[in-house]
Amino acid sequence: MAKSAESPAGQPRRDARATRQRLLEAAADLFAERGYEAATVRDIAARAGVNQALLFRYFGSKNALLTEVMAHSGQEQLRNTPPEQLFEVALRGILTNTGKDPHDRSLAVYLRSIGSHDEAAEAVQALGDEYADTLATLSRADDAPLRADLAMAWLLGIGLMRVVVAKEPLASADPDEVCTLVRGMLGRLLDGLPPQDGDER
Repeated sequence: MAKSAESPAGQPRRDARATRQRLLEAAADLFAERGYEAATVRDIAARAGVNQALLFRYFGSKNALLTEVMAHSGQEQLRNTPPEQLFEVALRGILTNTGKDPHDRSLAVYLRSIGSHDEAAEAVQALGDEYADTLATLSRADDAPLRADLAMAWLLGIGLMRVVVAKEPLASADPDEVCTLVRGMLGRLLDGLPPQDGDER
């Protein structure tokens, strides 16, 4: 009896996990492409290939889904990336913006959703604060938090011009070339950033 009870109970849980993951991936894609407000619950569910009622069953609301996307994207990137590599990893994520894994789209989601309705603002702001706090650890200066905010402003500005505005020549510039140019100057702002070959201090 015990074994027969475990099997039916286990199968729905596996299906639920798969459905939940599809919704997260669909939401990450659509939030990155359109922003929080323009990505509708109907469209997220359609891209995931599920009934939209399941979105509310697993997440409760669209806002909670955004928070979950942030948790699986930016926060995962923050946990798994050494601080000295964070800026370049995030920058490359913006410049390539082709990954299907939600963490590849974290700042694209941020860029498209910033300034959204108040219900999305808290999750978006929290992610930006966590990135800035991590970048601040790379400076020995007394004004490290300001330097980190400036680095974030530069990062997001590049993303805005490339992803949202599509300003040329930045929009089609080679990611390696952009990273080299940016990384060469970043060390002057975040003075604790280890220099790379060719960096001038």
